[in-house]
Amino acid sequence: MVPVNYLAVIVSAALMMVLGGLWYGPILGKPWMTLMGFDPQKVADMQSKGMSGMWKNYAIMALGALVMSFVLAHAVIFANAYLGMAGVQGGLTTGFMSWIGFVAPVSVGTVLWEGKPWKLWFINTGYYFVGLLIIGALLSVWS
Repeated sequence: MVPVNYLAVIVSAALMMVLGGLWYGPILGKPWMTLMGFDPQKVADMQSKGMSGMWKNYAIMALGALVMSFVLAHAVIFANAYLGMAGVQGGLTTGFMSWIGFVAPVSVGTVLWEGKPWKLWFINTGYYFVGLLIIGALLSVWS
């Protein structure tokens, strides 16, 4: 059985949620909303009504972050055993390889087939790039 640090997985998932709140909030929230075509008045109305309707979305994203952290923990363990990469370097490499191998190529279809702008692709995949680097390093150091 592969020894996974479940506390590190939970903390990593929480970090992804915090990063998402910052990334799509004060850091890049306005350009993201514009590129997504969200009407500022509708967003303001939704915010004034509270978060009651959004809890389900946050719960699903939290579950996704937990699964991603769990799978990345296994990738970090594999990188350590197979490639001899440990510590921050191993975590950063594993996070980057996961992003470049899975997130970037799969999400580029939003630009190619759905007609979304490249700037939106960079915002969305940038979140996963930064997040995978952070949690990869954390999982590698904390394993």
